[in-house]
Amino acid sequence: MNIPSLKIGNMISEMPIVQGGMGVRVSLSSLAAAVANEGGIGTISSIALGDINATIGEYEKSSREALIREIRKAKKLTSGLLAVNIMEALSNARDLIATAVREGIKIIVVGAGLPLKLPEIVEDDSVNLIPIVSSGRAAGLILRSWDKRYGKTADGFILEGPLAGGHLGFSNEQLDNIDDYSVEKLLPDVLDAVKSYEEKYDKKIPIIVGGGIFDGKDIARMLKLGASGVQMGTRFVCTDECNVSPQFKQAYLEATEDDIEIIKSPVGMPGRAIKNKFLTKVENNGKSRIKCQYKCLSVCNIAKAKYCIAKALLNSWAGDVHNGLIFCGQNAYRIKEVISVKQLFAELCDDLKMA
Repeated sequence: MNIPSLKIGNMISEMPIVQGGMGVRVSLSSLAAAVANEGGIGTISSIALGDINATIGEYEKSSREALIREIRKAKKLTSGLLAVNIMEALSNARDLIATAVREGIKIIVVGAGLPLKLPEIVEDDSVNLIPIVSSGRAAGLILRSWDKRYGKTADGFILEGPLAGGHLGFSNEQLDNIDDYSVEKLLPDVLDAVKSYEEKYDKKIPIIVGGGIFDGKDIARMLKLGASGVQMGTRFVCTDECNVSPQFKQAYLEATEDDIEIIKSPVGMPGRAIKNKFLTKVENNGKSRIKCQYKCLSVCNIAKAKYCIAKALLNSWAGDVHNGLIFCGQNAYRIKEVISVKQLFAELCDDLKMA
């Protein structure tokens, strides 16, 4: 097939590929810029960039300054399209969104909650607002709210299915019946949800599908089903430009399909990760002692949490995987080598052209 471009508002991505915003320092400037240089949309994740041991004021300041540094580094490395990903559940989400906009980012992606007040934070119409949803119902709720409150509609949606990595927007019961919630089955509902708003606002609202997208054949299948593009996260972890520790990448390379499991996150949501010594220790030993000066996630119940998820993810990022959590998508076990972003894009393009 011919490879289509992806249009979001007045921005056009040469490749219909959005690199997922993987939190806690996985998706930073080097990876985002490399993806943007290959014609995709590179995403910087704003999650846990600051000092998690800092006080409230210091944490917000260090998070803001770290995000500014990453955005400016990326802009020095590319003239391509960049996005910033923010979790709605972050205590400092509004500050991070405003910071990204001030730094000239034109694509804001928000997940882990319904960003019903996002247009209130971002008044600049040149900035494209893209919520992450897991159902047509969620997309419809956002569209109705924005239309009624602000006379505005979304510039696109990322539909994230149950095969994605990290925190998932599905209940344990839904994940037990995962085939009933595949992106192939969810996509028609989201496409239906945007139709009337596309007509009302006379604009295309692209749907970008994520979760389990591994190769060009997967991309082609999603495009044929009506998606405008895809989001890929897991595939980019084992690239030269992703700055996680070598131990983090090695965990991906060594993982088998049976090693990838659904866990209960300390923030009360299910998530997908690689089973390792850390998770076994948590399972056997129960709750660990947590020191938290700043509640970075508004949904985190420190009294009930078995461990600090930010600290656990940072441990793996830094190389201490035996004391850390390793989030991944369902297809992480299929990755067999570390390659460059350029090589990955070449492989995806070849597959896509032959699909």
